[in-house]
Amino acid sequence: ALNCRFIPGDIRPFRDLGLHSNVVRVMSLVSDRQGLVLVTGLTGSGKSATLDSIIDANNRTADAHIVIIASPVETVHQPQRCIIRHREVGRDVRSFREGAVQALRQDPDAIVIGEMRDPETIITALELTDTGHKVLSTLHTGSAVESIDRIIGECPSHEQDRVRHRLADTLQCVVSQKLVPTLDGQRELATEVLVSMPAIRSAIHHDNTAEIYQMRNEGHQLGMQTREQALLELVRQHRIAAEDAVTYANNKARMQELLGTA
Repeated sequence: ALNCRFIPGDIRPFRDLGLHSNVVRVMSLVSDRQGLVLVTGLTGSGKSATLDSIIDANNRTADAHIVIIASPVETVHQPQRCIIRHREVGRDVRSFREGAVQALRQDPDAIVIGEMRDPETIITALELTDTGHKVLSTLHTGSAVESIDRIIGECPSHEQDRVRHRLADTLQCVVSQKLVPTLDGQRELATEVLVSMPAIRSAIHHDNTAEIYQMRNEGHQLGMQTREQALLELVRQHRIAAEDAVTYANNKARMQELLGTA
């Protein structure tokens, strides 16, 4: 038996994430079965819960085969429309890489890697996208752009150009989360979203990730938003305090500008 927890109904409904229809399409195995989708955030930001929501939504809507490789397996997804296999690192396989090699023999449509935490796992994830699979994973970072820089920076210097170009070609979407205290004592997700488009792919290829913030600022029709835009909306809905919006912003000066117009 796996060392895991499964509480029926414990998975957050995917619709509660409030993602744009284009982002939903990118994450859906019904419409797209290739590329890299990342859920990022710091410890306690709910990354695993969001990843489980994405898996659960696909399990309910797509006829597909999903292999989950995790350390440890925390949530067991009972097959609904999908065939779902769980592999726990340290119990079923020795490493994420070994799990990935074994997974490929099972002809999956999507491979879930619990966390991209070291160069070997990062390179493995990118190689899996090369084989035409959809890869979903998490990363411990505070913003979408930091996630891109972290993936490249974690790898040995002689590998970084290759990793940068592979990432530019295969990255589809980054959802970066922070949990912000609300006025009624709860916590609310402030989600920034990056969706790949030609200008963003070019910025990654040419190591100009600093340009991506403005592109995302202008990519609302694709479902993109900055952390500051998400926080501003929560202030406007009277869910969070303006001072907390500034505290939790990635770009505090920009947050103060936006609040000045609210």
